[in-house]
Parts: sequence; structure tokens; C-alpha cells
Amino acid sequence: MSSLFDEAAERRRTERAPLAERLRPTTLDEVVGQDHLIGPTGPLRTLARAGRLPSLILWGPAGTGKTTLARLLAATAGDELVGLSAVSSGVREVRDELEQARRRLGESGRVTALFIDEIHRFNRAQQDLLLPAVERGDVVLLGATTENPYFEVNAPLLSRCSLWRLRPLDDGALATLVARGARACGVRVDPEGASELVGFASGDARALLTALEAAAALARDGVVGAEQVRQARDQRLVRQSRDTHYDQISALIKSIRGSDPDAALYWLATMLESGESARFVARRLVILASEDVGLADSSALVVAEAAARAVELVGLPEARLTLAHATLVLALAPKSNTVTRALGAASAAVRARGLDVPDHLRSSGFAGAATEGFGVGYRYPHDDPRGWVDQEYLPDGVPGRPFFVPGGHGDEVAAVECWRRRVAPDPGSREDPPVE
Repeated sequence: MSSLFDEAAERRRTERAPLAERLRPTTLDEVVGQDHLIGPTGPLRTLARAGRLPSLILWGPAGTGKTTLARLLAATAGDELVGLSAVSSGVREVRDELEQARRRLGESGRVTALFIDEIHRFNRAQQDLLLPAVERGDVVLLGATTENPYFEVNAPLLSRCSLWRLRPLDDGALATLVARGARACGVRVDPEGASELVGFASGDARALLTALEAAAALARDGVVGAEQVRQARDQRLVRQSRDTHYDQISALIKSIRGSDPDAALYWLATMLESGESARFVARRLVILASEDVGLADSSALVVAEAAARAVELVGLPEARLTLAHATLVLALAPKSNTVTRALGAASAAVRARGLDVPDHLRSSGFAGAATEGFGVGYRYPHDDPRGWVDQEYLPDGVPGRPFFVPGGHGDEVAAVECWRRRVAPDPGSREDPPVE
């Protein structure tokens, strides 16, 4: 009697399961996307079919099939799949599973594929506990993570696993899922609705199927259109993990550096829609103003700093306009990285040879300074009609000069020319730094 109730409960659970769960593939051939890994000649398919599945980590965005792929690879290889939750499993649970895996291998010769979803959530002690079992071959570790494993997985464990990166599903793969989902829901999705679903999903199969299921429930006459899709996803925000946080700010900075205002606005909007901190974005813009615009347009730093203050004063959502304003100013500005290069060259010289301040530049505002020779020989520039004297301000033997090599963009050109005219050296003095 108990088994009948269990079977009925399982049947009803399956019927009520989310669409993404009901459509979860049961063979590698049913998987949509990831052909570079599990296509007809894909490396993971080949290894699994040969029964030689190695310990591995699957790294990719949400909704790309990491969990499904791990299950199917283990099944194809003929391994015993055991799953652990990185959220709820402690050291004791890990030890228990490893002991059972060793016993299973010894008694039946069957390999255990230990699947750990979101493995980046395991702490160092838990990850270190896996090392000897993975190294001896007691288990085949199948880890899955949305975060960059180079940052989140201990280096010793990562070195014992092969790393495979899953890609967001392309539009063709997502369109296939729309068709499968529509059949499962008993609806038809018109072209506008399909386009809305594919565009909204951003490569995430689970997000697409979740939205489709909700849109199907809202559909009239069994047809899902763009309006139903918009209603179904109205409250969903763009997701952002720690990994995509760094990727997005990198894309924003590189777009501004590349003087592409459209791309810069796109990535700014992406970050703000993801719930990114406006303060973080503002700080990065202030840094970029000196790092990538620099002397080509020094007013860019003023704009970026003003935007950062406005974020504190106004806050979101209104500060979005201020950040967009500063982003466009920086994207449109001429670019120069001479500040970055000059500081780097000077820092390298200091690290290579930290020297004392020459005597003529030392502070001389105390009794006995002249006796020590401090300040002796210093020439005061304002005593010269030009406001400049030809005088050495660096210690002897400092390597790597000149540090400042002028660029040829924007205001920097005129500023350097003016500087050169003002500090025209006496005959036989040091040479001007070259212009790039």
C-alpha cells in the first residue's frame, strides 16, 4: 500500500513540476546547446562513452545545463551518481559519502561520480577534504559553478580537475526550447512571442522555460504573444553573480576606453538593471577619467568626480542620469594613458633604486640646515623672469627616464607645447622627452 501512495505522490509531483524540470533531458542527444563539449565528436561525450570520465568542473552562467550535463555524463559513463549540496552539506556529510564511495569501489568495482552543485560555496576545509579521494581515484568529482573557479576553487583541487566552460545558449538553441516548451504546455507561440522569449532569456534555458510556462497560463485562445511574455517576466531583474560583476565593469571600462558611447551606455544599463551599486560605478568612472582620458581632457576628471558626488547627493534612481552623463563625456573624450604609464615608470624606478633626496632639495627651515648643506644650491624659479630655471630635481642615477612621454591626443598636445616653450632649456642641458 505504501508503494502505491509513493508512486501516486511521485506522479503528481512530476505533473506539477516546473516546465524546466519536466523538460530536463534524459540523454546527451536531447541536450540543447554545448555542442563544443557534447556534440557528436565533443570531448566530454567521447570520454563518457569510453567510461573514462575524469574529475571535472563545469563552469558557466545559470541555465546552461551544468546539473543536467553532470547527471548525463555520469549515466553515460556507467558511474554511480551521488549528489551533495554545497549549501547544506558539512564536513561530516562529505566524509560519509567519500567512505561509501571507497566501499562501493572495493565491493562492486563501481566508480562513484560525486556531484557538487555550486562547489564554490564549499569552504576550504570541505574542498581540502576532497583532495585525497580525487587524487586516489576513489571518486570522480563533478563540480558545477557559476563563479570563476580560478577565484573560488582551491588551487590544489582545481589542479586535479579538468575545467570545462559552458556557453550561454544561442538563439537557435533557445528557439528549439521554445518549440519544446510550447508543445509541453499545449500552446502556440507566435513569432513575436518567441522573439521576446529568446531576447529576454540571454542564453538562460531555465529562465526562458519559466517565463514561457507563466506566459502560457496567461495566453488567450492558446496563443502566446509578446504581451503575455512581457507580463510573465515583468518582475524579473537581470541577474548578476560576482563573476559577471567583474565581467560587466570590465566591458564598461573597455567600451569607454574604446570611445564607443553606445556600448558604454549598454553596459552601464546592464549593471544598473542588475542592481549594481551606483557608488561602485561612480568610483570606477573617476579612476577611468585619469587612467584612460588623463591629460587629453583633464576636465573629464572634474565631470567624473562631480558625478560621484551627485550619486551621494541624489541617489538612485535619479542618479542613473548623472552616471549616463559622465559615461558619455568619458566615452566621447579624447584618450590618453600617459598618466598611467608615467606613474608606472616612476614607481618602477623607485622600486629599482630608492634614493635619498638630494641635499639642495631637502627641507632647510630649521637651525643647522645650512651647516648640513640642506637647501644649499637650490635655485628659486620665481627669481627668474621666465618663472623657470634649469635645475635637476632627481637624484643621480635614477633609471628609466623620462617617465613622462607625452601623447598626441586632445588637450595634451597644446599643454605639452606650452610647457616646452615655457621651460626652454639652456644650451647643453637635458633633452626634452620624446612625443609618442
